[in-house]
Parts: sequence; structure tokens; C-alpha cells
Amino acid sequence: MAAPPARARADYDYLIKLLLIGDSGVGKSCLLLRFSDGSFTTSFITTIGIDFKIRTIELDGKRIKLQIWDTAGQERFRTITTAYYRGAMGILLVYDVTDESSFNNIRNWIRNIEQHASDNVNKILVGNKADMDESKRAVPTAKGQALADEYGIKFFETSAKTNLNVEQVFFSIARDIKQRLAETDSKPEDKTIKINNKTDQGADKPAASGSACCGS
Repeated sequence: MAAPPARARADYDYLIKLLLIGDSGVGKSCLLLRFSDGSFTTSFITTIGIDFKIRTIELDGKRIKLQIWDTAGQERFRTITTAYYRGAMGILLVYDVTDESSFNNIRNWIRNIEQHASDNVNKILVGNKADMDESKRAVPTAKGQALADEYGIKFFETSAKTNLNVEQVFFSIARDIKQRLAETDSKPEDKTIKINNKTDQGADKPAASGSACCGS
């Protein structure tokens, strides 16, 4: 009998690396904290460089280990975070529905993805802070949906504060990636090996550097 793939030797069936990108202050860290720890803070903490969290979920009878990387949105850190695009299997593009400039900059972030990420990376558009009063909203839901449709990606409006659609966003992109990986695994052996190697590298290489900033 053939040996199981490397990722099956642990307590999960798939290891999926996700990346959160978007302008500073749109709530990327709050979304990650809500999803990984079930908590929310009103204090604004700027992410310095890169931080990550891990959560294992069940999807369609499979255990999926999500390694979610939170990138800094500040311009001065973009040279750091571009290296992390390459190993990402899925990218969440986050904007603030009360900040039109963060929405307009989504096109710039997508250009970064096209330059630095793999061609088959899964993307999802996230309009955060949907709990805010309508009088403060600067980006209508329809406008966010139209942009997502333009790029052929899924769209969710979320609130890290009220937990609106937070689980749904992460589960949705994880399910799409799992299906893509399952399809790749069913193809010839040489392609499967490439995926496994890529997964292992993405999991092992950054972990050492990430551990130092996890407690920050």
C-alpha cells in the first residue's frame, strides 16, 4: 500500500495556508482574533510585519488545519509581506465598509497578488465593519458585490465585533481550497508531489519566525 502523503501523518487531512491582506485599520487582526480565539477587542493594535494563528476545523468529514497569516497593511511593510504571497493557498482581501479608500485600494492589493502569488490561489473579498451605523457606511453592499463579480471571486460582508459571517468567510475559502487540492491529488502522481512539497514548505519555513510574534 502506498505511503500516505506528508500532511496525513499529522492530526489533520489538509494543511491550508491563508493570508489576510488589506489596508491598515480595516480589521484584519480583529477578524483573525474572532475566528481563531472567539474574542474581540476595541483597542487598535498595529500588526508589526507578520503574525499568524492556527485553527483546525471539520469540513465534509475532513480535518482541515488552517494556518492564517495576518499581514501588516502599512506601506513600509509591503516588501516583507510580498514573500508570504507565494506560499498562500487562499487570500482574504479585506476592506472597511466605512472607508472608501480602503475599498478603492483593493485593486492595488489584487495587482500585488497577481505579481507575487501563485496563479491558482483562491481569493475572497471581505467588507468588514458591517455592524456600523448605515450613516457611516461609505461602500454600499452592491458596490462590493460588483467588484467581486468583476474578478470572479466570492464576497462577504462581515463584522468581527458581532461575529457576522466571520465563520462563513473562512469556511467558504477553506472548502474551495480543499476541493482544489482534492482534485489535484486525484491527478498524476508527479503533480501531487509538487503540491505536498509546496504545502510542507509553506508550513515549516515561516513557523519559526512567526512564533516570536504570536504573543504580541
